[in-house]
Amino acid sequence: PAMAEAGATRGLRWPRLLLFGDSITQFSFQENGWGAFLAERLVRKCDVVNRGFSGYNTRWARLVLPRLISRGAGAPDTVAVTIFFGANDSALKDLNPKQHVPLEEYAANLKSMIQYLKSVDVPEDRIILITPPPLQELAWEKECLAKGDKLNRLNATTGEYAQACVQVAGACGTDVLDLWTLMQKSEDFSSYLSDGLHLSTKGNSFVAAQLWSRLEKKLSALPLLLPYWREVDHTNPEASLL
Repeated sequence: PAMAEAGATRGLRWPRLLLFGDSITQFSFQENGWGAFLAERLVRKCDVVNRGFSGYNTRWARLVLPRLISRGAGAPDTVAVTIFFGANDSALKDLNPKQHVPLEEYAANLKSMIQYLKSVDVPEDRIILITPPPLQELAWEKECLAKGDKLNRLNATTGEYAQACVQVAGACGTDVLDLWTLMQKSEDFSSYLSDGLHLSTKGNSFVAAQLWSRLEKKLSALPLLLPYWREVDHTNPEASLL
C-alpha cells in the first residue's frame, strides 16, 4: 500500500533551459564550460539541456529543432532557449562547401527557427540569439594546416554573419548576445579562444557572465524545487515533500 500511495503523488516538472547550437554549445558542459556554469547556477530550479551538435550549421539545425522540442514534448516546460550558430555557416564556400551556408539563408534559417519556437508557444522574449565569436585567423590556420587544409574561415566574414544575427534578433524581438563585437572590445581577443575558433576557459567565463546577465531577468522568478532541507518538517516529511 505504501508504494501505491507514493505512486499517486504529483509528479514534479522541472522547467528547462534549452541550449541549441554547434560545437561551442556541445563543448559547453566541459569543465569550466559556460553551459556547466549555467547548470550549476540553476540547479534545483531548472534543467539545463545541452543540444549542441558539433559541426552543424543553421541549414541542418532548422531541420533538427522540431525533433528536439514540440508542443507535446519539452515546449510547455521551456523557460528559455539559446540559439548559437554561425561559426560553421560562415566557413568559406570554396574551401568548406559542406558547412558553408550563404548569408541570406543563414538569416532566414534563424528567423524560421524563431517562428517555429513561437508556433509551439515559446515566445520571442524567451529566446536569446548568440552570434559566433570572432575568429583568430593565425591560430585557426594552424589547426587547418595540421589537417592538411587551408584557412577555411575569415574573421571579417564571421562578422557579417554576426551582424545578420543581430539584425534578425532586432526584427524578431528576441534578445541577442553579440559575442563577435563584445569580445573584440578587448585588446587581444585571442585569449578568449582555445584554437582560434572554440572558447578557452577565459572565453567560457566571458560567455557565462554575459549570458547570465540576460537570463537572470528571465529566470529570477523560478522557485527552488522542493523545500530547503532545514524547512522540511522532520516529524511529518510527507507534509513538506508530497
